[in-house]
Amino acid sequence: MSRPPVDYIERTREQYSALGYPPYKWVHNEDVPPFEPVSKPLAESRIGLIASGGIYREGQIAFHYRDDISYRIIPADCEMSALRATHFAYDVTDARSDPNVVFPLETLRAEARERGIGEIAPNAYTFMGGIYSVRKVRDRLAPALAERMEEDAVDVVLLVPA
Repeated sequence: MSRPPVDYIERTREQYSALGYPPYKWVHNEDVPPFEPVSKPLAESRIGLIASGGIYREGQIAFHYRDDISYRIIPADCEMSALRATHFAYDVTDARSDPNVVFPLETLRAEARERGIGEIAPNAYTFMGGIYSVRKVRDRLAPALAERMEEDAVDVVLLVPA
């Protein structure tokens, strides 16, 4: 059974209004982001995974506060049963029972086995979304993750918001 997509912008507006808050101000960037066309077929590409669902591996420190701009490195061969989820901004029940809903590592593994993609990068990266400081994301978190993608020699990055 498929569900209709969730209109998160409208849902956030409604939640803020119901709580008596002023309308949420979404980030708006005037600059057009650079576009880099894919240079080879996905079946020959190394895919990187970055997700904002607050996933971390057993033994790592959980994300713990709003505006936490740290990230966790998850080895691509990590057992799914070793993954945990914590987040202040969404109900993590489904992510805790199946991390793939916000961290589709098993899906990427299946695509690699079926040759839909060339391979998965050796590490995936996660952070806890809901970071209110655009400056911190722009100046610190995003560049650090971009550097990791370059170090892992990825061709394409799958960005998964929570």
